[in-house]
Amino acid sequence: MIKRELIEKLAHVEGISPKTAELAVNVTFESMARTLSRGERIEIRGFGSFKVKEYGEYKGRNPKSRESINVSSKKLPLFRLSKGLKERVNRSEGKS
Repeated sequence: MIKRELIEKLAHVEGISPKTAELAVNVTFESMARTLSRGERIEIRGFGSFKVKEYGEYKGRNPKSRESINVSSKKLPLFRLSKGLKERVNRSEGKS
């Protein structure tokens, strides 16, 4: 599913205009992005949780030249699936 499909589905299920559904989706995603950029955690029960993990500096290697390089510290968002969603996905394996 892509964002456009999510907006269309929300508009159809809730009986709202596509413009209103798009606003709702955009506000949700923007709020989540702002929360993560502040280093805060997001938990959506029955779906999963998002958090930001900070990685320190480390020595890496350029795979092409085999040259040793310094990789600066960074922060990356991580998603962890909830137990309920994991079970639901595994139950639907093999079904179309």
